[in-house]
Amino acid sequence: MGNIVAIVGRPNVGKSTLFNRLIGERQSIVDDVSGVTRDRQYGTSFWNGKTFTVVDTGGFIQHSDDVFDSAIRSQVEMAIEEASVLIFMVDTTTGITDLDEDLAGLLRRSKKKVILAVNKADNHQRLMDANEFWSLGFEETFFLSSLTGSGTGDLLDAVTEHIEEIEEIEDNVPKFSIVGQPNVGKSSLTNALLGEERNIVTDIAGTTRDSIHTKYTKFGKEFYLIDTAGIRKKSKVHENLEFYSVMRAIKAIEESDVCMIMIDATTGVEAQDLSIFRLAQRRNKGVVILVNKWDLVDKETNTARDFEKQIQERFAPFRDVPVVFISALEKQRIFKAIEVSLEVYENRTRKIKTAQLNEILLEAIAKYPPPAYRGKLIKIKYVTQLPTYYPAFAFFCNYPKHVKKSYQNFLENQLRKHFNFTGVPLGIFFRKK
Repeated sequence: MGNIVAIVGRPNVGKSTLFNRLIGERQSIVDDVSGVTRDRQYGTSFWNGKTFTVVDTGGFIQHSDDVFDSAIRSQVEMAIEEASVLIFMVDTTTGITDLDEDLAGLLRRSKKKVILAVNKADNHQRLMDANEFWSLGFEETFFLSSLTGSGTGDLLDAVTEHIEEIEEIEDNVPKFSIVGQPNVGKSSLTNALLGEERNIVTDIAGTTRDSIHTKYTKFGKEFYLIDTAGIRKKSKVHENLEFYSVMRAIKAIEESDVCMIMIDATTGVEAQDLSIFRLAQRRNKGVVILVNKWDLVDKETNTARDFEKQIQERFAPFRDVPVVFISALEKQRIFKAIEVSLEVYENRTRKIKTAQLNEILLEAIAKYPPPAYRGKLIKIKYVTQLPTYYPAFAFFCNYPKHVKKSYQNFLENQLRKHFNFTGVPLGIFFRKK
């Protein structure tokens, strides 16, 4: 199961401040550079050697001051279904409100791991007042100040205790997910691909009931298709469609090796598509872009080449991504989509011999050495591929901290030029010898 930690609670208790602390401010800066301003709702956190996705449920309710209790309640219900750990946030300065009581009731009945975070407990008097929150009945209760960060370390320790480090399902069969915005045609594609094989569902221990791994063997190919289309009462989903679809996407991305990100040809790339793309990239998953409903586009004014260029510009700087134009409804090029995904899977598992790496890259480095740091020459002596589940490379040098980002990009481009890593994010690290 994708490890999702959701921060829930009523408006204005400090959920987003805590969220920013958990994912580290760095992410917000990274995303601003890539032009994503509004995906503050989820990010990746790393603590005690475990990686998990943090979701700030507050980010999904617009204009949260006048929001109805029912909307918050339905959101907490959804978070309970989707997350592995819930951080329930309350505020010392207001004490326990009726809505807090309500949400506490929902959470206590949920059988999920709930950690109570009592915020703004930042002086002696407030700490005394905060003791009333024990009455909500959560054995793991932490007092913190999300503004100064005191108490967040202990909270994270508790969170990670309940997170299983998910290693890939072992049987070396590629796992593909189809992700994208609501109504882009994900289920049409699933149905077109699986056809009558839909009933052969392979249950794998540790996957949740609403994420179905269907083992697919057709045309001599073998892979799992991860489908997170759980059946839901429509009304509940409708209110919070965006929240719901993002939670689904996160879960599907976490569980797969390669994400087929589906984009609607009639609307082009939208902000939410970029968010999904960045998340897959941050989690080092393979990526294939599927442009669906291509049969509805006027080819006179919009050629595939133009469209592809447009996509790659939006997804820059990671441009080495395959784009496949399909129509799920007309079943056009849907097997091409699978073939390309299998190639990306191959690229993601590619291992390159150290001797070959050094021969090619050291030559490129000799031609274009890294820019000096304060008059000192930076010398890269040696490169090797790390034993990670995605392609990552360590460059050993004398001043690892001072290699510029632009030079890191140069090295990545060299790797991509000489070896096929299309569709796969690369990790590039500089280490002291």
